[in-house]
Amino acid sequence: MQIFTLVTGVIYIILEIRQKNFMWVIGVLTSVAAMWVFFRQGLYASFALNTYYLITAFIGLWQWGRDKELLSAAVCEDEASHEDDLIHLNRLPWRTVAVSAVVVVAGTVGLVQLMICLNSLGVLQENPMSYLDSAATVLSAVATWWLVRSYIQQWWLWIAADLMSTILCATQGMWWMTALYAAYTLSAAYGWWHWRRNGKYIDAA
Repeated sequence: MQIFTLVTGVIYIILEIRQKNFMWVIGVLTSVAAMWVFFRQGLYASFALNTYYLITAFIGLWQWGRDKELLSAAVCEDEASHEDDLIHLNRLPWRTVAVSAVVVVAGTVGLVQLMICLNSLGVLQENPMSYLDSAATVLSAVATWWLVRSYIQQWWLWIAADLMSTILCATQGMWWMTALYAAYTLSAAYGWWHWRRNGKYIDAA
């Protein structure tokens, strides 16, 4: 299942960089596979994150379809021939940054405490990397929402979250997942460059 997750995950990141709507369909398959892997490993925050990915995949499919229509209306005649290469972007409000920062800090602490509580009740087995697992989970959740909204800064969050997840999987001996998240980290850096080079804002300044 880790190999399947790796393969679909690589396809997902390629489509994400190219901003193709089919990415969200692949995301459904990747999320379900990753949910199975993380649950069996006892990494419940990462399991919950992939459940969230599964839900946001359907929202993203609708949102990107809508943004694509706005992009078509915004391009000038000279850009029309290259429309397939353009990346639709929205500007990141400072309010969103502030709220996201609070969510990351509060969400990480809250998730750690929740897992400790559930472990003490015997509901879950002990999470060997609860703080790193939780931080990567919450940061990835925020990054996914920024991705849905097509904020170019989402790539910065992915670089940080994917580095955390790479370390997390490596410490647990999950080598196929380690390779996947290492590839995600490098791809996120390239994705930022690609979106910056080909991006066009479709919202008001």
